[in-house]
Amino acid sequence: MLTSSDKKLRQHAGAIFSAGVAAVDPKAAVKRTLRREGPRIFLCNHSISINDYRHFYVIGAGKAAASMAEGVEEILGNALTGGVVVTKDGHGLPLQRVNVLEAGHPLPDERGEKAAEQILQIAQKAGADDLVICLISGGGSALLPLPAAGLTLDDERRVTDLLLASGATIEEMNVVRKHLSSIKGGQLARAVYPAKLFTLVLSDVIGDPLDIIASGPTVPDSSTFEEARKIMMMTGVWTKAPQVVRAHIDMGRTGRIAENPKPDDGVFNFAQTEIIGNNATALEAAELHANKLGYNTLILSSRVQGEARDIGRFYAAIAHEIVHRERPVETPACILAGGEPTVTLRSKLGKGGRSQELALSVAIDIDGLPGCVFLAAGTDGTDGPTDAAGAFADGKCIARAKTSGLMHPTSFLRDNDSYNFFRTTEDLFITGPTRTNVMDLHVLLVGE
Repeated sequence: MLTSSDKKLRQHAGAIFSAGVAAVDPKAAVKRTLRREGPRIFLCNHSISINDYRHFYVIGAGKAAASMAEGVEEILGNALTGGVVVTKDGHGLPLQRVNVLEAGHPLPDERGEKAAEQILQIAQKAGADDLVICLISGGGSALLPLPAAGLTLDDERRVTDLLLASGATIEEMNVVRKHLSSIKGGQLARAVYPAKLFTLVLSDVIGDPLDIIASGPTVPDSSTFEEARKIMMMTGVWTKAPQVVRAHIDMGRTGRIAENPKPDDGVFNFAQTEIIGNNATALEAAELHANKLGYNTLILSSRVQGEARDIGRFYAAIAHEIVHRERPVETPACILAGGEPTVTLRSKLGKGGRSQELALSVAIDIDGLPGCVFLAAGTDGTDGPTDAAGAFADGKCIARAKTSGLMHPTSFLRDNDSYNFFRTTEDLFITGPTRTNVMDLHVLLVGE
């Protein structure tokens, strides 16, 4: 049973998370970067005359693509010719000039392939007197599956599934996916050339590397086929991948398939890219809200990565340190961090996501610790293949589990079954789709 103090801490944690998500609202982020004054458009520090271009197109992919496109529509109005963006199921919006398509995520599907074909067609028909705005956000890589010649969607899907199960980081996954695609790794920019290209990005990758976010469809690809093979070998995916995929990678390594466009390629002469929101943006807004609520607040990092269960033990250690020694900040304390932990699947029996697994690890290690709550959640509102954004953990969580008949909480961690654990204890954090995505936020609160 939650006390009034427990409920207050949870409400505050949820409000702090929501403040962070609001700061990376896709439409608002677009409107901070793009504005129109009569016949002039101001975009990425450029002043553009509408009369200098024949057509204005919008293309894009990601969980935030529909909301970003809505912002562009509202600003450009009748100057916008049209376009296509693809987003995850449940993240679409009805727009007037931009066709919003939905497709599968995290595993690519046929709808995503058809959407990628339509986007590529718009890019290819854009001419020298046209301007293309490309909108990229987290999830864009899975939502733009357009296999390279000789490969099929099933091949790409099989490799994606293997990489997800291996615990590969998003950076590693996208290096591989770029080399199995005909649209990623700068190849979309090649199709747009010689039209003017502006790409607006909501980053879901640690450090905001442009060639990794959504597998960098409009920026130079710094990776190689050789690197893709090494990642597949290191993660144990190489021997399990379809033979045709391995043959394709090997042909690229030996120069029989051209590498993706590099920084000195002329296709980027008329292309510009700008980050319009990231995890640091969300953390700074969350910090501001926590301060308003009266907490002594410390941001640890926007670059948290590694095994979720190991990171959970670290947060639990900080909670103990604050309760017993009032450090690294005094109570009432708020510790904030963000990033993208990973989960290595050890069982096919469980259900959950990285935020729920992280929270379960915290719950086990803070069992009995009074006056604290921890929240880990995805800013997109989805954690793994579940309907939850994440989960709460507190010092009474394990006791509630045992009262409900879950006598061995560590078995749920062992089986990657955090969702069913928190569903039983009623500690799931469910927000629904937020239509943005800047990785995860972690909020640790310790009351006075």
